[in-house]
Amino acid sequence: MGWWLLLAVFLYVLCAALIVAEVFIPSGGLLSICALASVAGGVYIFFRYSTVAGWVGGGVALVMVPVLLVTAYRVLPRTRFGKRVILARPVRERGDAISDSAELARLLGEVGTVLTPLRPVGMCEFAGRRFECVAESGYVQKDRQVKVIRVEGTQLTVRVTEAT
Repeated sequence: MGWWLLLAVFLYVLCAALIVAEVFIPSGGLLSICALASVAGGVYIFFRYSTVAGWVGGGVALVMVPVLLVTAYRVLPRTRFGKRVILARPVRERGDAISDSAELARLLGEVGTVLTPLRPVGMCEFAGRRFECVAESGYVQKDRQVKVIRVEGTQLTVRVTEAT
């Protein structure tokens, strides 16, 4: 009867592996369903062995699943493997603006400096703040003076000013 207990422990290990795999493999929940089925099978086998083993196995499962989820989502992204697999968050510099359209509407007609080449999208500075801008036509070199000619939602459209 000892190999039944080994099968139940194997099902718990399989559940753990499937939960961790669910973090990295988009399966639409299929891996989670398989993980739940394997832990349920393990609990069933423990109860078939004895009632005490069943309750202990069920308690272990109730602790194991949340601990694995927390570990998979919090600890794994910080490991060397996790850093290779998971995309990094975008880095925003201090002063970068994520603005609403009402604030952007006040920039209409303002003159600023191109910080990165506009191809046709890039960063411009107006009154000491950085904004993502779209060039009216084509490529605009860095350090050119531009004027805001249109604000649509959160998109600033700029035109190169002739007097530099």
